[in-house]
Amino acid sequence: MKLTSLISKNQTFRYFGMIIGCLIASCSINLFIVPSHLLTGGATGIAIIVYYLSEFPIGVQTFLYNIPLLIISYKLLGKKYTIDIIIGTFIFAACLDAMRFLNAYAPVDDIMLASIFGGVFNGIGYGIVFRMNGSTGGFDILGAIIKKYYSMDMGAAIFCFNCIVVSIAGFMFGIAPAMFTLICMYVNSQVTDKVSAGFNRKKAILIVSDKSKEIADEIINIVGRGVTFLHGQGAFTGREKNVILVVVSLTQIAKIKIITHSIDEHAFLLIMSASEVMGRGFTEPASKIVKN
Repeated sequence: MKLTSLISKNQTFRYFGMIIGCLIASCSINLFIVPSHLLTGGATGIAIIVYYLSEFPIGVQTFLYNIPLLIISYKLLGKKYTIDIIIGTFIFAACLDAMRFLNAYAPVDDIMLASIFGGVFNGIGYGIVFRMNGSTGGFDILGAIIKKYYSMDMGAAIFCFNCIVVSIAGFMFGIAPAMFTLICMYVNSQVTDKVSAGFNRKKAILIVSDKSKEIADEIINIVGRGVTFLHGQGAFTGREKNVILVVVSLTQIAKIKIITHSIDEHAFLLIMSASEVMGRGFTEPASKIVKN
């Protein structure tokens, strides 16, 4: 019963997050993109082109354009994947038309500002949806199919489809709107990546040294970070040694370097970016972990 209750709460939180993400993205489209005659990628971009020509609601179009894609998805990608996309597509389409009244309240007249802020808030919205392991359908489905059957990178496939949409827009509405649309799409993709990956960014450091025990003790005592020993063996010498793994904030990197080189000036350090860190000392207090 506890497991069932936990799953139910997680699903509720997930769908609530998807609704928030779709609302932010749809507000961005109606506040910045549509009033400035710009586009987004995917099926929504096609829907916006048709909207400019006929004023047929963008949300309704987006859902209709996704129907054949959802049928293909059901046949090729499976029932579970498709049901999840149907939910996301419906929520996004409903939010797009529900927020349509915001067209009259465009906060900026400058197309450059509209493309930048439209991309930022669109990226925040999509990032939240992706962070909830959701999808709004569209070219994501085509990208997933191409990746599965043709081993092509999903991002590259979606980018190619979006280039086609932008080319059509450039031909119909002029080069300038198409170029600003590219700016919007670029900002959108960057912000989406940041939000979906998480802002809890840290640095993971690997230290290879013959004096790993001394270095680890100093890191624990001075920096106050936990240290893990990984088993390592030199390929050339065959000597076994402990490799230190420690995760720190950006401001603690210099301290780690000073400690390491003061003990072993020949130590090898590898500093890597960690997009998100969860667990003891980062997202949960140490006392809570111990208590549990």
